[in-house]
Amino acid sequence: VQLVESGGGLVRPGGSLKLSCAASGFIFSLYNMSWYRQAPGKEREWVATIDSTGRIIKYADSVKGRFSISRHNLQKTVSLQMNSLQPEDTAVYYCKTRSAWGQGTEVTVTE
Repeated sequence: VQLVESGGGLVRPGGSLKLSCAASGFIFSLYNMSWYRQAPGKEREWVATIDSTGRIIKYADSVKGRFSISRHNLQKTVSLQMNSLQPEDTAVYYCKTRSAWGQGTEVTVTE
């Protein structure tokens, strides 16, 4: 199983970023996919999950209404559209399926 995140960067408060996770090594369309994040000095926290069909989606309260998770089963990718970003969204964002994690992509929200 391999998960490779991309799309992180530096953005000002109120800005947007779209993260992507490219998956390989397993039957992507059969598994739920999740995004997690870990802010400096804090524990890793769950952000969002999308089921294998893309029909069931859940978000952490802290990102609900601002973030949107989606997946493309043919392309074997899962994305996280992040809008209205705030400094507290600064973290390394990780893609996860079952027990496998990506290497993370860093998001920094600052003036």
